[in-house]
Amino acid sequence: MPKPPLSKAVALRIELAEVKPLVWRRVLVPDNWTLATLHNYLQWVVGWTDSHAHEFEIGAGLVAADWWIREAWSEEEDKRYRDERRVLVAAVVAELGPRGEFEYRYDMGDGWVHRIVIESAAPSAAGELPLPICVAGENACPPEDVGGPHGYAEFLRALGERRREQHEDMARWIGGVFDPKGFDLNWINRDWKGAKRRRR
Repeated sequence: MPKPPLSKAVALRIELAEVKPLVWRRVLVPDNWTLATLHNYLQWVVGWTDSHAHEFEIGAGLVAADWWIREAWSEEEDKRYRDERRVLVAAVVAELGPRGEFEYRYDMGDGWVHRIVIESAAPSAAGELPLPICVAGENACPPEDVGGPHGYAEFLRALGERRREQHEDMARWIGGVFDPKGFDLNWINRDWKGAKRRRR
């Protein structure tokens, strides 16, 4: 019986658009993942809580969860969409090539857009690398439901200026302290396995 092909480690750079300070991550993921699995990992590695809808824009097409396709779009519009459980990371790499870019959108109300760049796709035997792994990044994910990039900018201004009228309200809402530069690479990688088990 022939052995299944070895997976490849794909390097992706993720940047959260229109946010200062720039929130970014560099990750290595296996190319045999579906985009549904990639979505789960992006939520973890960026810092979201997976409490809103999401979709990918890849070239001229859109990829999303089947419930979002059914709920948000008419039958005619559905034709633009593919089910994220049926699209592999390898297919995205083949379509866009190295240095290709695609978007990951989260929370359509707040309008978070992540620019994802395919940095490389190098062969590696499964098991040689502890995939997935986040190898670099900077800055904290904005809080959920903060109001998108504009709301996040206002939130940071309010927290940073004690005399502002909204300072106390924002500090209470976030639970006291928020560090926009907070990022713990070791924690992200160490706790992913436990998070994966909890999400099942």
